[in-house]
Amino acid sequence: MARTRATTPHREAMGGLAKGLAVVRAFTRDHAALTLSDIARSAGIPAATARRCLLTLEDLGYVTRNGRSFLLRPKVLELGAAYLESMNIEHVTRTHLEELARTTSDSAALCVLDGVEIVYVARASVRTLVRLEAHVGSRFPAHATSTGRVLLAGVGADRLHRYFDTARFDRLTERTVTEPARLRTLIEDCRRSGYSVVEDELAYGVIALAVPVFDARGRVVAALNTSSHSRRITKTKLVRDRLTMLQQVSQQISKDLATFPWLSLSAQT
Repeated sequence: MARTRATTPHREAMGGLAKGLAVVRAFTRDHAALTLSDIARSAGIPAATARRCLLTLEDLGYVTRNGRSFLLRPKVLELGAAYLESMNIEHVTRTHLEELARTTSDSAALCVLDGVEIVYVARASVRTLVRLEAHVGSRFPAHATSTGRVLLAGVGADRLHRYFDTARFDRLTERTVTEPARLRTLIEDCRRSGYSVVEDELAYGVIALAVPVFDARGRVVAALNTSSHSRRITKTKLVRDRLTMLQQVSQQISKDLATFPWLSLSAQT
């Protein structure tokens, strides 16, 4: 898998930056989980240099590790499409999300947890929300979203404790839940029921229902949601009309994602 990168650097070019970007580019759709040796060979740099680059990227939140392997984190979306290319999420989920959006005449999305925020990694829509328009790479505070609560309900006790220690519970609307005790209760309710529905908390007019997406080992690695305008549908009707449909699509996506185990490794860290 080694790739030769014969380049003639400019006299004023930053070699360190170039090496760091070469490390990021080492991750591809076919090689999403790499060892230090793999990365050094692919980037064409010494292992010691690759290690320093990886430690820096890890400190900045762009890279994580699982045992001896390194993986990209969702934050790398800020630099470009490397994360989506390595995970191949759009290809895996496009049909499911488009079908869900057509059936509901609304929006559907797949999100992952990154620190205290959720990140959109795939999305389809036949309706534009006036108050809020999300796209792949959009980030929102987890506490005010249905997908955030689903994802927080799926993490372990230690990670949930870290979340409450570091998150800021800003009041985005008058209906945003900002009290930690109340939020813990909602997350626990979500863990028991298997879904979360949020109305007018992220933005006025936005109502969304979310369910977890699982890996082959039964771990929550993403959240699938359907969203609409709160003037068009109530919480009760949203759950009654779409929960079963959303759960069925989640099962299909979970089955498809089982062939891409590196997604679960990245999402669980």
